[in-house]
Amino acid sequence: MKSNYTEFLQITSEITKNETFQDLKLYKHHYIYTRFEHSLSVSYYSYKICKFLHLDYISAARAGLLHDLFLYDCEEKTIRPKNHIKNHPKIALQNAENLFNINEKEKDIILKHMWPITIAPPKYLESFIITFIDKYCAFKEWRNFCAFHLKITLPPFSLIM
Repeated sequence: MKSNYTEFLQITSEITKNETFQDLKLYKHHYIYTRFEHSLSVSYYSYKICKFLHLDYISAARAGLLHDLFLYDCEEKTIRPKNHIKNHPKIALQNAENLFNINEKEKDIILKHMWPITIAPPKYLESFIITFIDKYCAFKEWRNFCAFHLKITLPPFSLIM
């Protein structure tokens, strides 16, 4: 029986080995992490939860990697598109469709991962899961930034440690 991590790597290898996806290592995301690291975290947590719940963990893992597939520095206001927070899911979806064959569920996950900022709600349970896991990972990344770089000690939060 193969381990979950081995299975996860097999499911996601087409994406993680892609040269354009590898370029996400060049962009900071949520302070000290790269967009590659953030996407990998969202993907793996989503894969684990969806597998545990007997949901479509393959689509969750793939879309978790692709949800922030945009190639610009979102902190640089002169470069990023107008309304970045609201519009980057559309950009990520377009980039994902240009590089990979993605299914309808993966499209919904990518497009709706910023809900409720993006008004249309997710259509699938997997989309809701990634929406919440994305926020969880962003909070965890922000917390680590505060702890290590700002020397701010935040109250313990056992799920994040």
